[in-house]
Amino acid sequence: MRCIAFLRSMNVRGQTVSMDYLRTVFEAEAFTRVETFLETGNVIFDGDAEDPAGLERVIEQMLSDALGYEVATFIRTDAEVRNISKYTPFMPAFIKAAAALSVAMFKQPLDDNQARAVVALKTKNDTFHVHGREVYWLSQTKLAESVISNAVFEVTVGRPSALRGINTIRQLAQKYGPR
Repeated sequence: MRCIAFLRSMNVRGQTVSMDYLRTVFEAEAFTRVETFLETGNVIFDGDAEDPAGLERVIEQMLSDALGYEVATFIRTDAEVRNISKYTPFMPAFIKAAAALSVAMFKQPLDDNQARAVVALKTKNDTFHVHGREVYWLSQTKLAESVISNAVFEVTVGRPSALRGINTIRQLAQKYGPR
């Protein structure tokens, strides 16, 4: 099955990981049809998605061994990425008028308390919608200008997440989604 690994904290602490090296690391562990997308740690490969948590642990250990630091990994199948890209959490007019629509991915769905806490982060410029393992973030300003960040989501929920812009998700779905 075609899988996409969304990697968190790939290039941190002054370290830079080339996408060529990242592909080599995956291929050395017998992953097949490995590709990377953009320079932000999106790795596409054929894998067994029946146990995504187990696959995430294998990749996290592999990357820790290869890079010397932890890289939180969030696996989605090509079908899941397509569904994320097509999901409409806000009215289309609001999306069109916004400066950014992003998606924070978590390993497991948020429970009711976590979801309420995320939605309560709402500001005059930022609105949130929780759907399963994803938090959709609609911002009226550039993300760099917002008081909200992926770190805020992680503290609010109590676990790591990977944040991607909806355009990246849509491009991944178009290029790698199931036909």
